[in-house]
Amino acid sequence: MRLLVTGGMGFIGSNFVRLVLRERPSWTVINLDLLTYAGNPANLADVEREPRYSFVRGDIANAADVRRALVAGCDAIVNFAAETHVDRSIESSEIFLRTNVVGTTTLVEAARALGRCRVVHVSTDEVYGALGPDDPPFTETSRFAPTSPYAATKGAADLLALAYARTFGTDVVVTRCSNNYGPYQFPEKLVPLMITNAIEGKRLPVYGDGLQVRDWIHVEDHCTGLLAALEHGRAGQEYNFGARAERINLDVVRRIVGLIGASPDLVAHVADRPAHDRRYAVLPDKAERELGWRPRRSFDEGLAETVRWYVGNERWWRPVKDGSYRDFYRRWYEERTA
Repeated sequence: MRLLVTGGMGFIGSNFVRLVLRERPSWTVINLDLLTYAGNPANLADVEREPRYSFVRGDIANAADVRRALVAGCDAIVNFAAETHVDRSIESSEIFLRTNVVGTTTLVEAARALGRCRVVHVSTDEVYGALGPDDPPFTETSRFAPTSPYAATKGAADLLALAYARTFGTDVVVTRCSNNYGPYQFPEKLVPLMITNAIEGKRLPVYGDGLQVRDWIHVEDHCTGLLAALEHGRAGQEYNFGARAERINLDVVRRIVGLIGASPDLVAHVADRPAHDRRYAVLPDKAERELGWRPRRSFDEGLAETVRWYVGNERWWRPVKDGSYRDFYRRWYEERTA
């Protein structure tokens, strides 16, 4: 298998690259990443010299960059490249349209041109909108009702990818996942922000009353699901990945405080963000039934493991939080293109 992973320097993408190189010793991986703020070469420093791995800097919305990454051919594309942070999409949505919609279209068009090339398009449960407190979790047949520019662009990308499957017969599989957590997550997200702030003794900002509910899945469990979808998913199908681990955000924050041994007084309620969805959850029955996939970690086990990782990897997250990692990846790239 010759695999193109887009956005492989990001949180989920880097964990997936590491999983593939470990679990599929005959595969090669090309990582196409633009190295935006969320793409960090330090995420894959441990595999940089692996002969089955190569990196190409490029933009998935630029057809020439995609062709350059595919110059030696490709059996499958797994698309992680996306703008993902809801708050950033509220501030400005233009880059979300370019990366999430135009970029996905560029990739499926490239796969169509190649012919025999599968595309696994990695999406989000946020395309479905919000659940009420007593609603059943979303399934693959739930209607789209996005409430943020981020979710709307991901939903548009999903529909475009599936349209290529139906119109042109392109081998496309779409996956949607609940909230991920784990190592190498950019600390603008809830779990790593709370862990690192608690370690530093800084306040822990909780939106509104903190009673929003999310279904949490460890990133490595998500990645095993993506590998199963790549190898066994049916063309033109959609698969949800969740862990049946719904938790109230405020409870997650308090659990982190306890694991760190920080003061509960650090928790600070701040103004809620616009259109903040109250609850997300997806039902993973289809993935379990068709792909033989199951999450391996309970939430309590995974969160404790994640806290230990951040406690032991301050050399990774401190440069990310203070911004100095940008100088690192600028020098890293210049050394490889000199």
